[in-house]
Amino acid sequence: MYSLLYDEILKTCDVIVVKVGTNVLSLPSGLLNEPRMVLLCRDLSQMIQKKKRIILVSSGAVGAGMGQLKLTERPAEIDYLQAVAAVGQGKLIETYEHFLRIYGVQCAQILLTANDISNRESYLNVRNTLRILLDLGILPIINENDTVSVERLHTTFGDNDRLASLIANLFEQPLLLLLTDVDGLFDRDPSLPGAKLIPLVEQWSPDLMQMAAEKRSSRSKGGMSSKLKAAKMITASGGNVIIANGDREESLQQIFAANETGTLFLAQNHFLTARKRWLGFAVQSNGRIIIDDGAVNAIVKRGRSLLPVGIVDADGSFERGEIVSLVDRHHQEVGRGLTNYGLRDVLRICGKKTSELQEIIGQHVYMEVVHRDNLQIIENG
Repeated sequence: MYSLLYDEILKTCDVIVVKVGTNVLSLPSGLLNEPRMVLLCRDLSQMIQKKKRIILVSSGAVGAGMGQLKLTERPAEIDYLQAVAAVGQGKLIETYEHFLRIYGVQCAQILLTANDISNRESYLNVRNTLRILLDLGILPIINENDTVSVERLHTTFGDNDRLASLIANLFEQPLLLLLTDVDGLFDRDPSLPGAKLIPLVEQWSPDLMQMAAEKRSSRSKGGMSSKLKAAKMITASGGNVIIANGDREESLQQIFAANETGTLFLAQNHFLTARKRWLGFAVQSNGRIIIDDGAVNAIVKRGRSLLPVGIVDADGSFERGEIVSLVDRHHQEVGRGLTNYGLRDVLRICGKKTSELQEIIGQHVYMEVVHRDNLQIIENG
């Protein structure tokens, strides 16, 4: 029914980012599922040889490390998990390299932390490296650098669904394929009688997140809600997303043949520049500026800059030129951007008219706290 849509998306996308999760790549024991990896490498290689630009975001380092260390159970402690991932990362890429070589394709390993994407310079370096690898017909294989990523230090992506969406957002017209262990998005918990697969999502609504029945396992960090958040990020930026069952060996081939598979999320009508995508999704904010209803309306509805008069309060730890979140009185994020003032000065001028700034701040006054050119709206729902 939607084959024409699939065909058009495959023809027009400038990169295909394929994310495979832990449950797809590992056996119930937690060890690597090498027969499944062979088929994955076959399908990706066939598309690369057809001149498609493919990036693989792959879990599996812990499973590979378990095999190397002859462990029968996945460790629970974070330190042990990081050590097992360090052992397994080399084995994982070696396994991919071995299977891809059978099909005549080279691969390159890239390990990232959230800081690598939040920092503007390293963000651009990652994008440039990926573009060169793709131009050379090489398959980049990306994973989070689990050995040094620690959530309490804000260096972790949280899960590979978010990592995959951030990688896809480096490109203008991406297709993100999230391969999981369910057939796609259902209208209710897929284990319930009468549950129906939703084949196409054209517009986002608040009800979509409520459909995310969480099917978690001890081997993975992400559930359906994390996949929907990733899908929302990409479609809001102008890309398309497919969530499909990676346990079905034919899923990738079906998608690449433009056959309806899983759930397709269509790009929304507007297009974001690379800078706006970085501001809105890739970078982590250093603080919050709380704004009143009038400022929310001016920013969201009329595309205006944030002026001091609309600010109610601010918190966090930020200096001039850093990223801040703009939140309403209910602490719902409505935007994110580069601030012209540090926290101390924002607190001094909040609620003030622009005519008062010279007297309060002195020289080098900015009329806007966040200029609209440096601001990206965050759509909720």
